[in-house]
Amino acid sequence: MRIAVVDDNPVNLNSFAQKIRSFPELELSISASNGHEFMEAMKRLPASHWPAVVFMDIQMPEMDGIATIRLAKAIYHSVHFIVLTVFEDDETIFEAIRSGASGYILKHEDHLTIHDAIREITEFGGAPMSPAIARKALKLLSKQDLNREGSKGLEAIEELLSDREREVLTHMVNGYDAKRIAELTSISPLTVRKHIANIYTKLHVNSKAQVITMAHKNRWV
Repeated sequence: MRIAVVDDNPVNLNSFAQKIRSFPELELSISASNGHEFMEAMKRLPASHWPAVVFMDIQMPEMDGIATIRLAKAIYHSVHFIVLTVFEDDETIFEAIRSGASGYILKHEDHLTIHDAIREITEFGGAPMSPAIARKALKLLSKQDLNREGSKGLEAIEELLSDREREVLTHMVNGYDAKRIAELTSISPLTVRKHIANIYTKLHVNSKAQVITMAHKNRWV
């Protein structure tokens, strides 16, 4: 089974890799230092080689863990994400759950706990959490309504794309080419193409077909 880890601390990356190597059935397929690096690595992999579970740090440069999970879940629906962090504050837990995280494990947990978390998600569809986190999460769930179907994808697109890029995206989904989008938005075709290139880069895709598929799946437009 393929596993990935994203953490900007090399010591943490090495420690996690050692824990994974304790189990011959597990393979560490991606080891990245931030969300952007992880998304680029995922883009290069065929679907058959995507990791089943990704352990994600929270605070990282370029793209933090919560933003990465929010975007990645909109693209890679079958991949599970477990937050791997030292933070236990309520707001961080709440944002991680809202972003689409399937579990929340503290970094000091041993290799057996990591292995159990992987099994709990992949075999039983559970939501593994360190005990201290679970207690806080239960309190949050008693106070907050987390039933916001489709909101994670919308939040991702609103954070990543500018107003103009979202407008261009909508026209792309409606089937218009760059020339027609330029007419509808009163900007030049060259500017439209620049916006389209930016959309591809920010969403980590390579084609219009991928953009349209993502938009429909996540109800962005």
